[in-house]
Amino acid sequence: MRGVTLLALALLAAGDTLQSQSCGANNQTPTPEITPSPSASQGPVFTTQDGVRFRVEVVVSDLEIPWEMVFAPDGRLFVTERPGRVRIIDLTGRTSQLALTLDDVFAEGEGGLLGLALDPSFASNRLVYLYYSARTQTDRAVNRVVRYRESGNRLAERVVLLDDIPANTIHDGGRIRFGPDGLLYVTTGDAATEQLAQDIASLAGKILRINPDGTAPRGNPFSSPVFSYGHRNPQGLDWHPATGDLWESEHGNTGNDEINALDIGVNYGWPRIEGNQTLAGMREPIVFFNPSVAPSGASFYRGQRFTQFANNLFVGTLRGTHLLRLRLDAATPRRIVAQERLLEGQFGRIRDVVSGPDGYLYFCTNNRDGRGNPVSGDDRIARLAPM
Repeated sequence: MRGVTLLALALLAAGDTLQSQSCGANNQTPTPEITPSPSASQGPVFTTQDGVRFRVEVVVSDLEIPWEMVFAPDGRLFVTERPGRVRIIDLTGRTSQLALTLDDVFAEGEGGLLGLALDPSFASNRLVYLYYSARTQTDRAVNRVVRYRESGNRLAERVVLLDDIPANTIHDGGRIRFGPDGLLYVTTGDAATEQLAQDIASLAGKILRINPDGTAPRGNPFSSPVFSYGHRNPQGLDWHPATGDLWESEHGNTGNDEINALDIGVNYGWPRIEGNQTLAGMREPIVFFNPSVAPSGASFYRGQRFTQFANNLFVGTLRGTHLLRLRLDAATPRRIVAQERLLEGQFGRIRDVVSGPDGYLYFCTNNRDGRGNPVSGDDRIARLAPM
């Protein structure tokens, strides 16, 4: 396996000491590679439709299918890699720690270690939540939500919060995020069984909402973890900074990829409707895309470095190989007034995008996921640097 290359002049040898649940031969610790720091003043300058100028600065290289990125309050960057690893990266101190390697991960097809979230009170309780595809003792796969406690850049004290979510080699969803209400939201795919998305008794093809201890909140509409249903393969979640509306990105069937604004208890139609189709009792998307762009992680920009990006929704696209920028109407915030495809074809498959505490906009690639065309340095984490 290839290692992590940081913007660094040195990397502590102890930084990648393995601590796992019992690591097997298929989970060898990658060896870090050291490269000189690229300069933000080098490389092409990109200009948006409304005149924002930026360059792209690669900050981490040689990751293996990074799936979700989360910044801790102290600035450390937590990253999942789909083969089953959690890395904690200190961009300022230029170190990488291998915090966990899962020994029961089902890393086949689209399955594996996917989502990661930090508790809203992480600064005091150090709780970390993961969503991953697990191989069971009967050699089948399930998706589950688990919780760990971080100490000294290691994850321990494992607790399973939600288990037996249908899994497959495709359509596993996988994004998890805490909402403004302090509850944990989870995207699940239909696990290649379409009818499960319409079955409110199933956890597949849903947006789930749970308490931090894994129980279903009293306000959920079906006395279960289900928040909304009729989803095919949702992979992006974030809340509008001004309105608090929950937005979601979702893979369609053949095209018909969706961006939705989510409301509790609503049926979003799959597989009965998609794209511009309508049916009583079902909600159509805010916007959909034909041909497919395969939207994945999504985040609203909350920083100060790009004032024109304020409250814009950014979505990483896999097949589209671009960073999708959606500008919303301030007066009617569920209406999209402009779309723009940034970095199209420049970095390949983009899996996740997050607004960093330093005001930069970070994204990660997934060119080593079996569907991309990796180049030297893949997979990478990069950020947009203003000019």
